[in-house]
Amino acid sequence: MPDRLRRAATLGSLCWRAGPVLAVSQLVVTVVAGLVPTGAVWATKLLIDGLATGLTERALGPVAGLVALGLASGVLPHVTGYLRGESDRRLDLMLQDRLYTRVNGFQGLSRFEDPAFLDELRMATQATGGAMGPITSGLFDLCRNVIALAGLLGALAVLSPLMAGLVAVAALPTLAARMSLEKRRTRMLAGQSAAARRQIFYASLLTDVEAAKEVRLFGLGDFLRRRVIGELTTMQTAERRLDRREALTQSSLAALSALVSGIGLIWAVYSALAGRLTLGDVTAFAGAVAGTQAALIATVENAANAGHSLLLFDHHERVMSLSDDLSPPHRPAALPALRRGIELRDVWFRYAEGHPWVLRGVDLTIPHGASVALIGLNGAGKSTLIKLLCRFYDPSRGAIFWDGVDIRDVPPADLRARMGVLFQDYMSYDLTAAENIGVGEIEAMSDRSRIQSAAEMSGADQTVRALPHGYDTMLSRIFFGPEDDTGVVLSGGQWQRLALARALVRDQRDLLILDEPSSGLDAEAEYEVHRRLREHRAGRTSLLVSHRLGAVRDADLIVVLGDGRIAEQGTHDDLIAAGSGYARLFETQASGYRVEA
Repeated sequence: MPDRLRRAATLGSLCWRAGPVLAVSQLVVTVVAGLVPTGAVWATKLLIDGLATGLTERALGPVAGLVALGLASGVLPHVTGYLRGESDRRLDLMLQDRLYTRVNGFQGLSRFEDPAFLDELRMATQATGGAMGPITSGLFDLCRNVIALAGLLGALAVLSPLMAGLVAVAALPTLAARMSLEKRRTRMLAGQSAAARRQIFYASLLTDVEAAKEVRLFGLGDFLRRRVIGELTTMQTAERRLDRREALTQSSLAALSALVSGIGLIWAVYSALAGRLTLGDVTAFAGAVAGTQAALIATVENAANAGHSLLLFDHHERVMSLSDDLSPPHRPAALPALRRGIELRDVWFRYAEGHPWVLRGVDLTIPHGASVALIGLNGAGKSTLIKLLCRFYDPSRGAIFWDGVDIRDVPPADLRARMGVLFQDYMSYDLTAAENIGVGEIEAMSDRSRIQSAAEMSGADQTVRALPHGYDTMLSRIFFGPEDDTGVVLSGGQWQRLALARALVRDQRDLLILDEPSSGLDAEAEYEVHRRLREHRAGRTSLLVSHRLGAVRDADLIVVLGDGRIAEQGTHDDLIAAGSGYARLFETQASGYRVEA
């Protein structure tokens, strides 16, 4: 319970920060709205008693009161709705900004590869302003219902203390049952998170343009549809079971409320016949019982919905409380300009305990100003080594030094700001051509000359200029309807040139890393790209990863990775002369281009 109170206090504080004037306005409206039911009950009693006694002048005041209360009843819900909507919108902005600021604070990749975290994050994203309404705006609803409940119970107590107590006690089972059902529902939703992610994944494959070719070629439509329906059936079975329990419970409690109301009404009629109550008292009693039960039910609903929202907010707060997945430096160090080089000392790495080692004691130096090529078979550890250089992970053992500074002592953002990187699994953004390049250097987004220069270097400039709107062409079809054909979808090779330009727009960085920069290009385009890259890399510190050995033969140093270790290193001529693994692999590739006599 203290945790829940703390969570509620946090949300209340966020709501206040989102709009102090809104909060005060809601409080005023809440108090007025809470007094309306009790006022209506007493005004009705006075009106009926006045009419029963034949004193018409005694009815004028109650009539005026009922008119005013009717006006308030008609207007206040709309005012409340507007204030609640505006409060929810402002709170939603604050919660979304708060959550994604925290998510962006995770500097590494390990959390995004953890299914438990992804489930937690999925639940946290549901903690929006509207979902938190039962706690924020709901607190005002609860306050209104409590005020109404207090007034109506007071009216009942004046007429019959016993009946007031009976009505109040009858609400306790309703409250307990409703809270129990909400806990079950929230646990059910949390348990369905993995199934929901699978269902969304299968459904996306059925509608995704990238998957459409293989889905149709391989006839996967029915297979994926069955997976979607299977996951939905699993989720709906749990929902159905809970809905049945809820229907039975709520029906039983409704019957209890109806029994209490019936007993009270019988007592009131009997008392009126015995002369102990006036006709107005009976009317007031009936209205007070009905109003009290309605206020009790609303209060229970408020409490139950607030409990559900608090459980969702728990996921939000758990994400907020997570520490960075990379250990922060004890004494942050400044990253010097690269003058000597980058050194990996006895670097071991695996992605989790119990998993196989991907790197096993790697010792490697990337000299300043040198072009280093990294080659190896699939699974040799090339991409993992790049991730460690970018500090998406820290080595399990060993260390990486940048001019003698351990990169774990440097803020990751400072390290990455000194690199230009093209990943093998580069992104294709649903943005314009210029923006697809400019995201590599946000400061250059508005500098068209830098963007065009990077595109020229990657060989993308002519392709982009030929687009309907040149660099301002949207490279996506998802934002356009059938009547608008300005969105363009590029080929794989064209996307790769844009991704390469994105890395090259960071032209003044200390280290350039290119992971398979030409894997999607034809032979002529590949030759031209590597020719330009050789010119660009001359005198610069660079790391090039490629399976095509002809593209790396001019590197100052070629490093061969095998089974997580460095198997060989040297110049192309040295490795060919050694006649070992590199020489055999080079000969195998070269033989494919020779014509047998």
